[in-house]
Amino acid sequence: MPTVALVLALASVAGACSGSTHPGPQAKPAAGRAAGPYQGLGTWVDVYDFLPAFQKPGDIPAVTVDSVADMARLGARTVYLQAAQDDPRSAGDVVDTDRVGAILAAAHAAGMRVVAWYLPHFADVSADLRRVVALRDFRFRSQRFDAIALDIEWTRDVPDAALRNTRLVELSRRARAALPRVALGAIVYPPVLLDVVNPALWPAFPWRQLASLYDVWLPMSYWTLRSASSPYRDAGRYTSDNIRGVRAALGSSAVVHPIGGIADAATARDVQAFVDAARAGNSTGWSMYDFDTTHSDAWPRLRVHGG
Repeated sequence: MPTVALVLALASVAGACSGSTHPGPQAKPAAGRAAGPYQGLGTWVDVYDFLPAFQKPGDIPAVTVDSVADMARLGARTVYLQAAQDDPRSAGDVVDTDRVGAILAAAHAAGMRVVAWYLPHFADVSADLRRVVALRDFRFRSQRFDAIALDIEWTRDVPDAALRNTRLVELSRRARAALPRVALGAIVYPPVLLDVVNPALWPAFPWRQLASLYDVWLPMSYWTLRSASSPYRDAGRYTSDNIRGVRAALGSSAVVHPIGGIADAATARDVQAFVDAARAGNSTGWSMYDFDTTHSDAWPRLRVHGG
């Protein structure tokens, strides 16, 4: 028999994450903004993986331009590249134009797509927008990013949730206006985390206000961060419930690409259950965080169903 806590958790995912028992506004890519860059198997690279400026003394980057060929060989169709960062170690609005450009060119040469992502801090919405626009305008040998995504998880600079929500909505609206033809992704905390596991993390997350502003939703369904006693330590369960939760909040047509992880803490059984749940949930794609920490035995399971 399920426990009372588990029943309440399921009820919360089904309804409370949308703030209503009624489905939210329908959320799907607008005409002219295809979700193609988010389809199939992806892999993730952050600034700590590929930029020398972000390494500890004596360390060297784990990911180089030569790693792109490995990504393609392993079956990844898209690399999600952190190409902007609110950090004094970043040389400009794009973190390192030469290295970012080299990865972009190598990925395209290998038949892969590149989704550039940025982690806004919300302390200065105009500065956040400036970096998003820089990603839109970035060119390397006439090549550009295939899509852009915002990593919506930073809380430290604006601890007041109501103010942070206001700034998130403002940034999202301004980004949508500045990128009318770009497939814009929202990398978000998963509904189960926000509504069941830790409601204090980001109260009253504004799903409804964001629904029409993003084309693809990428919940960070990191089951490895759940405790061993939690039912959400189950990779398949956590992934499935979060996909359902996103659609309960946004509408049944929401395009979802779950992110699993953390990769080096996931077992082979976890990875298989994650991919199965992503497929069963009609996800447009799936990926593990991140490339550097994904074990070699995970890749056949990640790509086995046509990833």
